Formats: sequence, structure tokens, C-alpha cells
Amino acid sequence: MKETLTISVLLLLLTSCSTKQQNFVFILVDDLGYKDLGYTGSEYYETPNIDKLSKASIQFTQAYSSGSVCSPSRAAILTGKHPIRLRITDWIPGSRPKNQKLNTPTILNELPLEETTIADVLRDEGYNTFFAGKWHLGDKGFFPERQGFEINIGGHKRGSPPGGYYSPYKNPKLEDGPEGEYLTDRLTNESINFLDTVGQNPFFLYLSYYTVHTPIQPNKEYIDKFVKKLDSLSFDGPQTKPEGSGITNLIQNNPAYASMLFALDQNIGRLIEKLKEKGLYENTTIIFTSDNGGLSTLVNTYGQIAPTSVLPLRAGKGWLYEGGIRVPLLIKPANYSGDPRINAERVIGHDFYPTILKLAGIPLKKDASIDGIDLTPILREDTGLERKELFWHYPHYHGSAWTPGAAIIQENWKLIEFYETNTIELYDLSVDVSEKNDLSAEHPEMAKRLLNKLHELQNSMNAEMPTINEELEGQLGD
Repeated sequence: MKETLTISVLLLLLTSCSTKQQNFVFILVDDLGYKDLGYTGSEYYETPNIDKLSKASIQFTQAYSSGSVCSPSRAAILTGKHPIRLRITDWIPGSRPKNQKLNTPTILNELPLEETTIADVLRDEGYNTFFAGKWHLGDKGFFPERQGFEINIGGHKRGSPPGGYYSPYKNPKLEDGPEGEYLTDRLTNESINFLDTVGQNPFFLYLSYYTVHTPIQPNKEYIDKFVKKLDSLSFDGPQTKPEGSGITNLIQNNPAYASMLFALDQNIGRLIEKLKEKGLYENTTIIFTSDNGGLSTLVNTYGQIAPTSVLPLRAGKGWLYEGGIRVPLLIKPANYSGDPRINAERVIGHDFYPTILKLAGIPLKKDASIDGIDLTPILREDTGLERKELFWHYPHYHGSAWTPGAAIIQENWKLIEFYETNTIELYDLSVDVSEKNDLSAEHPEMAKRLLNKLHELQNSMNAEMPTINEELEGQLGD
């Protein structure tokens, strides 16, 4: 009897070990451009640890953010829903300029507590949930600790670090560190400390760096390295080009920005090393991505130049050209073979919600209105997705010189609609990733079909649209 009991206990322990729930580390970088990394082609910036991770991950070459600015993308990641459905289509609280041709829709200034986040579900299933860094999805009462995260370090209403990147931080959810402490280091330290507390429990670590959002402040430890490196590089051609009423930077030549990226990379290296030291790396899915495209385009005011370039992609953050919505994405699944794979399937930010829950073995609720698609067929079998199109709705003005509009991609065709001018542009991304050749006149039937589909999708979610600013129209006359 005693021997039978012992065998039963051993079998139970073995079963428990073999079915242990995997952990999740989600690393979200703010305003990280598609071309800002070594493995994506940067010749000036240095990211050796991220490059190393890319060689142990699935690299997605056509990954997209759910919006071209932060709050919509962040809300979509956490809920699996399109920003239209959440009524968060601009950065919070956004801007509604009165001197523009269009009046833009109002948005929610917080992610409603009624929404179910990834953290809500994982916490209820026994996961330890931890958040560090940028939140930007609501003020008091709507912080991460009300949205499923048991621990919140630094997440509050602001989209940029209120005190900059050095202590004192002036952040109500982050105690100041010693003088000269660097924010990216601190958020990583807090994440590493959390890993020391998890024990045998599965965990969801959501590290949402403020880097590389403005203000662009050089990392004092690394700035000299990139000032010197800049002296050894040469650049051909113009540094900028016009984009609407804005200017796009065509060259990566900002040492301060480069130093911030290098510091980010060093910290990601430290975090991965800690996972390995604790024996957690193999059973952890790591997701690394950005909330929108890089800040490469700005309104043409006082000749200011954006801090990075995302060439060959067009425009940048705020725009629905590829530069504003195509982002880096690495996924290292738990217990992955370690073989690097490059995948060209189009995926988007609201796909992370159903994917993480599927990997955790947690079924979606039947009544959940989820717009994302589970990516595990790609992660496990390298098969395609049954997805017909992706679309974006950004009916707002932005400091990048973007004016209200929307976009849709179907197969290799991309259509952009601009509301101010009531015009459309059509591109074939298979041969024109830089979106230089508008084909709307050459392929009117394709343009019409995509435009109709875009409107159908917007209507299905009750998208709010801008309206004519009649007051300004009266001042301008006919």
C-alpha cells in the first residue's frame, strides 16, 4: 500500500513538472523604429543583445502596431481589440486643434475597467503579474493595478517620463533613486528583483520601457562612444525630405538617441541573463516589440529634425505609411528549439492577447469580442494565418504632420484614405515598400474595392469620423 502511494505521488509530481505553465516576458519599447536595430539593418545604432535574441527567436518582418501612436496600440495589445472598438484612437488625451479643416472625434481618456486585459486573465489563473514602465492608459483609478497587474512600478497617466531619464523622476508611481540613476536601468532592476520573488509560480512580466520616447537625453555612460562613431561614418544624399507639411529624417546620426538604444540593449541583455540564471529562460515566452513606428517625421517648425530614420519605410510615428505602423517583432516561444526563423506573415498588436492565452492553455471566453488572431500556428508549425486584411483608423491630427485618415492592407495592396483632401493612395507593397508609386489611377477597380472594404470594416465597429470645421470654413470662404 505504501509503495503504491509512493508511486502515485511520483507520477503526480512528474505530471505536474511536464505540464508546468509557461511564463511570459513582454518587452514593449516606446517609439522604436523598424530600422533602429542591428538585426533590422542599422549601421549606426548598436544592439548586440537584441541581435542575439533575434537569432534564438522567430523574426517577423511584417509586424504592425495597432495604431501609429502609443495609447491605441497599448490598449489593443492588452485587450486583443481594435482601437476603434475601444474608442481609443489617439494618444491620451490627444489634441483637438481648432484651427484645422476638420473637427476630430473625442476619445476615451482611459482603458475602461470593464475591459478584460491579458493580466486580468493570467492573474485569475494563478499567474504573478508585474508591470514596469509606461502605461498611458488613464489617470488615477485606471492604473495597471486596476487592470490585472499585482505590481505596478512607474505606470501612470503620462506618456513621457515627467522628470526625464534621470532621477529625480517626478513619477507618482516610482520612487526616486540615487542621484544620476538612469530610468531604463531602474525599470530593469525592478523587473530583475521581481524575478527573485516568483518561486514556482508562473508569471507575466510586462516591461514597458519609456525609452526611446522624447525627451531625447543621452545616456552619459555611452554618449562618447556614439559621438566618436559618428565621426567615422559618411552619409550620401540629403538628410531630410518633405512629407506633407512635415520633414522626414533620412539619416540615423543622432548620438544621444544611439546611446539610449545601446543602454536599452544592455538592459535587455541583463534581463535575459537573469532569466537564465534563475533557470526560467527555457520555459518563458519572450515577446519584444514596439508600440508604433519610429519618430522620423515632424511638423516643419523651427527646422527641427526628428531623432531617427526608418528608411526604406516612408514617414514615421503618427503616419499610416509603413514607417508609422511597421515595427520590429521577435517572439522566442517557451522551450523553443533555438533555430532562428524569419516569417513574413502580416501580424498586428491585437494578436498578442489571443496568442498568449492560447500558449497559456487558457480558452477565450465565448462572448469576448476579440479582433486579434492567435499566432500559435506560426510559432509551433510555421504555417500561415487565415487573415484577409489589416486596417487602421486614425481620424486625428498629429505633431508628425499627419492629417486624419485611415488605411487598409489586403494581400500586397495597401490603400490610404485622407479625409481633409478626400483623396486616396494605392500601393503594391510587394514591389514598393517605400510607398513611392501611387497606383490608384492605374488600378481604379482595386482602389474602389479596398476603399469599400475599409468603410465596411469601419462601419462594423461604429468608427467615429471627423467632421467639417464649419467655423473655419466660413473664415476661408468658398
